[in-house]
Amino acid sequence: MDNRAFEMQPEGAARSWKGKDGLQREAPQSNGTLRKLFALCLLAGVMSTALSVASLALVYSKAGGLVREMSANEGGVVNEEGVNEEGGGGGGARFRFFYRLSRTEPQKYPGGQIQWATSRSKRDLYPDPEGLQFGESLRQHQSHMSVALLRIKAGGLRVPHWHFNAAEHGYVLQGTAWVGVASGANATTYNATVGQAVFFPPGAVHWLKNVGGGELAVVLFFGSHEEVKTLDVDEAFFGTAEDIAARALQPSGGLEFIRSFRKASEDQRVNLPPNLAQLVHSAAYGRSEDSRVWRYFYDLAASPLHPFRGGSFRWAPYRPSRTFMSPMERIYTQSLDESSAPLTLALLRIHPNELGQPHLHGNANELAYVVSGRGRAGLVTEKGLKVEMEVGVGDVVFFPAGTQHYLEAGGDEGLLLVVAYSTGKKELKTLRMNQYFKATADHILAQLFRKEQREFQRFPRS
Repeated sequence: MDNRAFEMQPEGAARSWKGKDGLQREAPQSNGTLRKLFALCLLAGVMSTALSVASLALVYSKAGGLVREMSANEGGVVNEEGVNEEGGGGGGARFRFFYRLSRTEPQKYPGGQIQWATSRSKRDLYPDPEGLQFGESLRQHQSHMSVALLRIKAGGLRVPHWHFNAAEHGYVLQGTAWVGVASGANATTYNATVGQAVFFPPGAVHWLKNVGGGELAVVLFFGSHEEVKTLDVDEAFFGTAEDIAARALQPSGGLEFIRSFRKASEDQRVNLPPNLAQLVHSAAYGRSEDSRVWRYFYDLAASPLHPFRGGSFRWAPYRPSRTFMSPMERIYTQSLDESSAPLTLALLRIHPNELGQPHLHGNANELAYVVSGRGRAGLVTEKGLKVEMEVGVGDVVFFPAGTQHYLEAGGDEGLLLVVAYSTGKKELKTLRMNQYFKATADHILAQLFRKEQREFQRFPRS
């Protein structure tokens, strides 16, 4: 190490070390000084080396050592080719398509919490660097989707609110919710439990109340890749001039009654007042008639099963054709038709050690949340890079439109995901790898891969 401490001596001090007589005269004092100076320099060198090693270790863990870090944390494993080719911030390609939603820092409220995987208006609003890469990827790919995980304590309420710029689709993971939707003078109310889906059009006031004994968990998909703009009903109330609110709502007591309301001191997006039992004396959790409920509700877990080799799908799709639909499907589809940019939902199950084979969607982005099990996901980016990652419960994966991708289940449990597609008002289009390979003439494949034509007879054609 180039230690320049010795060069800092004044010229006179340097001369005092030269000459036998001078050395003998100053030896008792100078030897002690030299030892102290040497010890200080040695300590400085050790500290500098330690800091350098620590800095290199930090850089390595964020960039070059990513693959080993992911394996240790049971996260995704990215093919080495993709680590430094795409995406910044040390996450490589993987975090553009993968996010550990359930492990991210939540937004906490008195009655629960919300965890987001979405784009933000400012970079410093992202909870972590991985969230930044994932959110910016959703925006760059014009995904028209984002996702959140909502958890509500027993008795808690996701307060009445509406969204300016997105339709909302939810899937109940745990517990039971009493759901309300007000798109006119009367509200539509119903219960939703595990495996069932809810739908809220843009601008419709809606709420979710936990009416079960335990926690309520709902994964929410929004039809926008921009930050979801939301206004709670209490914010709208306190943002309205008191005299205007009194004239609009016409309460008994008029303006004085309006002035008796007090704004909560904390953000109560998910609300649970400590004195709830004193505030609410009786509560009825009624259900509206089916023709109204089915506009905002779909029993996804009970919908028809569509098997394929290695797994199965259940769909809550938008379908332009109304033929061969049940009454629930017809009413739900009509409701989507009246909304802007609705999503298609699906419940996807991959059996243990089976493969959801490589395929692509030409007209929709895909965003999936892992409900149970473990497995592997992979895709080929628009630059031809291979990205692979291990996925588990609470993880989110994103496959942009046109991106060939696959899902493979591991272990004895298989893999269960709830999936959203940005189809809008079109049916989902899918092209599988085995389809386009079989459809391509063997002499074209021979020329493409520079392999003899007869070799391609090894692939089955039926």
